Amino acid sequence: MEFFVKYMKIKKAKVWMLAILSGLTLGCTGLDEEVFSEVTEDSFVPGESDIIALMASTYTPMRFVMDWQGYFDLQEESADIIVTPTRPNGWDDGGVYKRMHWHKWDNLQWQPTNTWRSCYRGINSINRVILQVESGLIPVDEQQATDIINEMRGLRAFYYAILLDTHGNVPIITDYGDELPVQHTRQQVFDFVEAELLEVIPFLTDVVGDVSYGRMTKYAAYHTLARIYLNAEVYTGTAQWEKCINACNAIIDDGKFSLSPDYSDIFATNNDKNPEMVFAIPYDAIYAKQWTAHMKMLLPDHRHVFGMETQPWGGSSCNPQFIDSYEEGDNRLQDTWLMGDQLNKNNGSVVMTLTKEMPSIEFCDATQGFRCGKYEIEEGATGSLSNDFPFYRYTDVLMMKAECLLRTGRSAEAAQIVTDVRSRSFDDPDDAVVTGAELEGDTTMAYGTLDTEGNIDEAGDQSPVAYGRFLDELGWEFACEARRRTDLIRFGVFQTKNWYNHKPQGDHTIIFPIGLEELNTNTNLDQNPGYIK
Repeated sequence: MEFFVKYMKIKKAKVWMLAILSGLTLGCTGLDEEVFSEVTEDSFVPGESDIIALMASTYTPMRFVMDWQGYFDLQEESADIIVTPTRPNGWDDGGVYKRMHWHKWDNLQWQPTNTWRSCYRGINSINRVILQVESGLIPVDEQQATDIINEMRGLRAFYYAILLDTHGNVPIITDYGDELPVQHTRQQVFDFVEAELLEVIPFLTDVVGDVSYGRMTKYAAYHTLARIYLNAEVYTGTAQWEKCINACNAIIDDGKFSLSPDYSDIFATNNDKNPEMVFAIPYDAIYAKQWTAHMKMLLPDHRHVFGMETQPWGGSSCNPQFIDSYEEGDNRLQDTWLMGDQLNKNNGSVVMTLTKEMPSIEFCDATQGFRCGKYEIEEGATGSLSNDFPFYRYTDVLMMKAECLLRTGRSAEAAQIVTDVRSRSFDDPDDAVVTGAELEGDTTMAYGTLDTEGNIDEAGDQSPVAYGRFLDELGWEFACEARRRTDLIRFGVFQTKNWYNHKPQGDHTIIFPIGLEELNTNTNLDQNPGYIK
């Protein structure tokens, strides 16, 4: 696999822009898949750079995560932290953000459709690569072919793990053909992902560093496995806590990763060397664009605060109920959110003042609501960032294990792990200590819909959340990391609690509807329960 390794890190792979396969440069984010299917041994003999380009095409669809209306929006806009109200400069967009907040999405909603299409774009490219390797169209030796196919299968399982979580009942496609795929149940998709990962893990690389960065390694596969086990009760009705612990231990025991000493370093512009990166999605402001989420989070005048070369759009902000849940002394509050006076980078003058209050999703002033400041904005930043996205990071491994320990009666062990994680975010070590009894308790978040003054207007379901205090820890640690929806569902909050201007709409909302175009083009698909076709 050495031929592929040096190009996999997108931030350093300017050469990719020169890699040509049948007249297509790899710099494009949407490769014409028909060209690949027409390549024959007689008309084209691929070289090393062509194999690199071919495999890279299976990874590039991941960049939808932080792209416009991408996976970040899907996971965060539907949850209880991020809200995008209508602003003086717009942001109503036909009600798309309101529908996500209210859980009143339909089969035309952008975010679920973009997730579906991006994942299947990756799956389709993977199936094409496997076909070309197995058929001999790509001239690699037997060991290289085995390595490529195992990596592709692991990556395909990763895409299916996302679809398992978001849409549940989806087609499992393992070949590159023309037949309409058949829909499978959520249980069948779970079983497929589990079986694929267990089969390929022994053959995936255990090398950590530049040679494997951004690739489906043994540890990225174990992390994917741990994630589906963590949520297995939601997906299949049967909990798999011990299996999740075992998958986490497989990563922990090898000692290849560690907690980042500094929380903010995980999200820095140059974060590819951070010890937490189990599986990152590489971005680059020039060569691997699509990180545009900061444009939605920051205000236009933040260009003066950070010395940006672009003007953000100022939409998304934080639900004040979540801000109020933070403990005193938790540095993750200021490490995650831009609050209060925003100062000019050059002269220190006050550019604007952000307030916590957000009167209504129907309308907020531009400066109402704290903004996400978790991801470093480098001076000179443009409409795309170069920060790599930590899709899987080591803290998550520890917290998954802690949650499973907590849910299986080993709260003291869980508390020690959580205390270790918290220790880097509190100046006083005593403040970082948390007990098992605390983690077993109810959430500290004051749920209920808010009136325009920020007071609870309709309390809704106020029953205690089992292990809700641990859910709080997940929120404080992983805010704005494209995962909050999944966590809320697992703790039973997503489909039961009121927050901000949201009221629950029913259990069917834990998976999204299949898009109208997908239904119209594949007669084998049935709409998910609770949604109109």
